[in-house]
Amino acid sequence: MSGNRLLLDTNILIYLSKKELNLEDFASKDDVLYISVITLMEAKGYLFSNKKEEAIIDALCNNLIKVYVTDEVIETVITLRKKHKIKLPDAIILSTAIKNNLKLITRNSKDFEAADPNNLVVNPFENS
Repeated sequence: MSGNRLLLDTNILIYLSKKELNLEDFASKDDVLYISVITLMEAKGYLFSNKKEEAIIDALCNNLIKVYVTDEVIETVITLRKKHKIKLPDAIILSTAIKNNLKLITRNSKDFEAADPNNLVVNPFENS
């Protein structure tokens, strides 16, 4: 009965807040949802067009399990950035997924392709 462990990228939270994506599009009731603290900072710092979208982000961020940057994540970030051209926030988010055995849910899967050694990245907009 245990589901998948899913790490939501910032863009997924934005699409959810704008009602351009539904949780049911990529997650089941048995899945456990996480966010990186990087995603938390990016999402809460996003300039929303209205208060309703911002309230949805606040509710999501308050109800998702936060994953913090550990020494293991830092070492993986350094390794990824030495081997691949990947932006620092993306490297932190991907490393968080790798070290915590989480599937990364993002629309920007191309940003992670070269650096994704375990095929952890899932784009819910593909095949939909």
